[in-house]
Amino acid sequence: MNIYGITRENLEKYFVDQGEKKFKASQIFEWLYQHRVKKFEDMTNIKKDLQDKLKQDFSMDMITIQKKQVDKLTSKYLFKLYDGNFIEAVLMQHDYGLSVCISSEVGCNMGCKFCESGRLKKVRNLEAHEMVEQILIIEEDIQKRISSVVIMGIGEPLDNYDNVMSFIRIINDSKGIQIGARHITLSTCGIIPKIKELMNENIQINLAVSLHAPNSSLRNKIMPINKAYDIKELIKTIREYISKTTRRVTIEYVMLDGINDNESQAKELIGLFKGMNIYINLIPYNETENIGFKKSNKETIMKFYDILKKGGINVTIRKEFGSNIDAACGQLRSKER
Repeated sequence: MNIYGITRENLEKYFVDQGEKKFKASQIFEWLYQHRVKKFEDMTNIKKDLQDKLKQDFSMDMITIQKKQVDKLTSKYLFKLYDGNFIEAVLMQHDYGLSVCISSEVGCNMGCKFCESGRLKKVRNLEAHEMVEQILIIEEDIQKRISSVVIMGIGEPLDNYDNVMSFIRIINDSKGIQIGARHITLSTCGIIPKIKELMNENIQINLAVSLHAPNSSLRNKIMPINKAYDIKELIKTIREYISKTTRRVTIEYVMLDGINDNESQAKELIGLFKGMNIYINLIPYNETENIGFKKSNKETIMKFYDILKKGGINVTIRKEFGSNIDAACGQLRSKER
C-alpha cells in the first residue's frame, strides 16, 4: 500500500495492530506532510525496527511530471502514473492564493458531450495517494503552499467515492496538508445517491453541481447522466443538501454558443433556483480541437448574467484561465494517446 493514500485514522489502526501506540500515526503524518521526507529512515523519532516494518508494508513511490505548460496565471501538469496512464492537474493563481484543480479518475464515463475527458472513456479510478501526490508534487515544483483544492479535473469524483473521501480527509487533516474543508470543492455532474451520502459525512467542504442546462430536454442531449438522475430530482436533492449541511451550493453552467445561452434559458434557471442558497457560476467554454462546441461571446454571457442578477440569483462569471495552453479538462492528456 502507498503511504500517501492512508488516512491518519487508518494508520492509527495499523500501529495498534502492531502493538504500538496510535500517536505514531501523527508522527508519520508530520514527517510526510510537514517535513516532506521521502524515506522512512529519515523519520528520526521512529525506531529502526519500526522503520523497517514500515518499509516492508508501505511504498513511498510517487507519480511523476511528464509535461508542464505555463501560461500567465496558469500551469497545466501532465502526470504519468505507475501503469503508464496519464492524468492532469491545473494550478491557478488567484488574488486570494494558489488553487489546484486535480483529477480523480483516469478518463470519465459520464460522457458530457462538450467535455474532452468524457470523450476518452474511464480506464480506472485514481487511488487516494495518486490524488494526494498531485498536490505534493506541485507544491514541491513551485516551492509554495497551495491554499485551495478543487476536485474538478478528469473524472467524476462521486464515481470514485471512497478514494475521494480518503483524499479529502488526508489533505484536510491538521497533521496532513492542512487545507481547510471550506477551501476544498468537490464538483459532480449529479450522482444523486452519492450526493445524499456526502451530505451525511459531516465535513464542511464545498459542493459544486455541473448543471449546464435549465431543463431535462436539453440536459439529456449534452449530459447523459440526466437520463439516470433527472434534473427535477437533482434540484430536489440540492435543496435537501442545503437544508442538511447549511452550506451554499455552487451551480456550474458552462456557456455554449447557441446551445444553452439564450434569454429564455436564463429565465428558466431563475425559476429553478429562486430563493435557494446557491450561486450560479457562468463558465466561458474552453474550446478543444476534438469537439465542435463553441464558447458564447462576451456580450451573450453578460446579457445572461444580467438576466440572472435582475431575477434575484447570485451569479458570477468565472475568470478565464489557460486560454493559451491545453487547459481544458483532458486536453493535454488526449495528446499523449
